[in-house]
Amino acid sequence: MKKIILTICIGTAAMSNAQIILGDAVGTSPVKTSVLLEFPANQNKGIILPYARTLPLTPAEGTILLDSVDPTKARVKYYNGTWVDLSGQDANITSAIAAQPTALQAPELPAAKVIIGAQTSTANGVLVLESTTKSMVLPIVADVQNIPSPSPGMMVYVNKAGAKRLAVFNGSKWSFWKP
Repeated sequence: MKKIILTICIGTAAMSNAQIILGDAVGTSPVKTSVLLEFPANQNKGIILPYARTLPLTPAEGTILLDSVDPTKARVKYYNGTWVDLSGQDANITSAIAAQPTALQAPELPAAKVIIGAQTSTANGVLVLESTTKSMVLPIVADVQNIPSPSPGMMVYVNKAGAKRLAVFNGSKWSFWKP
C-alpha cells in the first residue's frame, strides 16, 4: 500500500513539475525554483545507484550506475558518450549481488521507470529526471565515516569545511571527487 501511495505522489508531483524533497519538508536548497529532486542534510544516508549486471546498450548521457557486470570488479560509473569510472578501484560485491533478485525473479519491463519533471522521456533508466532548468541535490553528509553501513553504489555530497566533494562507495572503499 505504501508503494502505491508513494507512486501516486511521485507521479502527481512529476506531472505538476513540482520539486520533490525526500526525507523531510525542508531540504537543503535555499532557492527551490532550480531543484527537481532533493534530500535532507545530515541524515547520514545516501542515494543508492542501480546495480547493473548488464550495461545499457544505449545509455543517456548523465547515466550513473554501479557496474556489477563482474561482481568481483564493481565500480561506480557515469556515461558522457563513454563510460567514465568514478571509483578508481575494484570492489568485490559478490555477497551484495547474491542478496539482490535476479532478472528471472524480478523481471524488469523495458518501459518501467519513474520520470520526474516531464510526462515522458526517451532516456533509458529506472529514475529519470527531465529538466532543462532544474537539477538534483544529492544527500548531504558531514562525513562519510558517519554513515553506519554504506551500501555498494552509494553516492553523497560531503559538506565538510575544507573537504566539500562528491563521494561514491563502490562496496569496498569511498572515492572522492572535488572541483
